Amino acid sequence: MIPQNFKDILSNTDNAGFYQTLALIFFMLFFVALVIYVFSRPKKFYKEEEEAPLSDDQDDDNFNLKN
Repeated sequence: MIPQNFKDILSNTDNAGFYQTLALIFFMLFFVALVIYVFSRPKKFYKEEEEAPLSDDQDDDNFNLKN
């Protein structure tokens, strides 16, 4: 039997529910870790990143003059 899609592959194996639960737990742990990482950064970091597109860099000006 040739499986038609990923659902067929996973549903025909033993312990398919275990693998699905394990995948969900890994996803949730990654998501929670990402949220913790984002909120643990200092607000100064985000302020600098927020203003980055508007900042006037000397390197960009020199590059535009050369071309």
